[in-house]
Amino acid sequence: MIIRYISNIFKTTDLNIYKSRMETQTRGKFWRVFLTASSFSGLSYLFMFNNSFLRCITDWFRWCPTSPERLEEAERKIFSYLKTPHTLEFVHIAGDDHGKEYKIRSLRINNCTNEKSTPLVLLHGFASGIGLWILNLVSLSQDRPLYALDILGFGQSSRPSFSVDAEIAEIQMVESIEQWRKQIGLDHFILLGHSLGGFLAASYAIKYPEKVKHLILADPWGFPEPDLSVKKIEIPMWAKLIAFMLRPFNPLAGLRAAGPWGPQLIPKLRPDIIRKFDPLDPDVVSNYIYHCNAQTPSGESAFKAMTAHFGWAKRPMLKRISQLKQDIPITFIYGSRSWIDSSSGLQTSELRKNSYVEIKMIQGAGHHVYADRPDVFNKLVCDICTNHDSNLCKQLSSIIVNQWKLNEADNEYSDEEGCQSSEQQYN
Repeated sequence: MIIRYISNIFKTTDLNIYKSRMETQTRGKFWRVFLTASSFSGLSYLFMFNNSFLRCITDWFRWCPTSPERLEEAERKIFSYLKTPHTLEFVHIAGDDHGKEYKIRSLRINNCTNEKSTPLVLLHGFASGIGLWILNLVSLSQDRPLYALDILGFGQSSRPSFSVDAEIAEIQMVESIEQWRKQIGLDHFILLGHSLGGFLAASYAIKYPEKVKHLILADPWGFPEPDLSVKKIEIPMWAKLIAFMLRPFNPLAGLRAAGPWGPQLIPKLRPDIIRKFDPLDPDVVSNYIYHCNAQTPSGESAFKAMTAHFGWAKRPMLKRISQLKQDIPITFIYGSRSWIDSSSGLQTSELRKNSYVEIKMIQGAGHHVYADRPDVFNKLVCDICTNHDSNLCKQLSSIIVNQWKLNEADNEYSDEEGCQSSEQQYN
């Protein structure tokens, strides 16, 4: 009995000691977890409030203060001005022969209830991205589904190495658009391209005519052949030397060479572009343009491969436009103050005598016709799309003899007789 009593005492003591140790360990674990969580919480709190400061330090050690994250943030800020439901996503497409995938940054707006409306697809120009359609998206998506994409090599899309051969580089871009279409699931659409996007839109329509129901070319680059008069001009030796020295460099190499001073170059060298987007904060537009073009110059290199001296296309589209199926309507939209030669539209009309070709001019607009006079541009494009859906596009190349002016009071167009050209002019 005595032995059992003593044994119970030791067991109770051991149990109490064990319980005491467990409580101590539990309390210790609790405080360790609490202190650790507090530390992480404090760090997170500190990081949250010093994120911009840390980013500035990181950018200081990087010659070009840019990154994919900075571009993503710049895009987010510019789309904060879009007050209509929309979807921004990455569409994955097949890449190179080694099984690598590419991603295409894509915008989708589908608030239209009319299921019969033909979707509209937008292709931006050189040194641009989907964000610069910001002044057009609401109006153009009112009556139809709208899609826009960062062309491969630009914006937030993948930036692969393109071929230095002009034809192959063009094919690579066109095929990426087709791969994107397959992944999106679009069967047919109206295709609108600006500048380089217009060149690629025409090339795409030639190769995949069954997908394009109407081709809208806004101040398209790359159509005419080099002007013979330019070749005859005697260029000074010093100019030839400079051109030779700059030949290895990409068009926007200077922006990246400027390093930390690059972000200030956009508003100083091209304030006119920033002013086009007056409703937006100028810094938002400037930062977006900078980060689009300070990244790896992938699409820029492809454009350089497709470009000859003085900005002419190595493979002019006018030489190939006759290959486009006759039943695909084409509408050219030019800015009256643009450096792009609008005579390409007339030449296209002559080459496609049995097809619908229409040329429209927006008075006071430059090369960035979609941003110079967005209200006029938007109404014009909406009218083109509506006419297509209503089967009003005649299958004959039209010669317009009316001059159209925008009536600011009621936002309608009124025609006046007397225009001597085959263009519709919008004031």
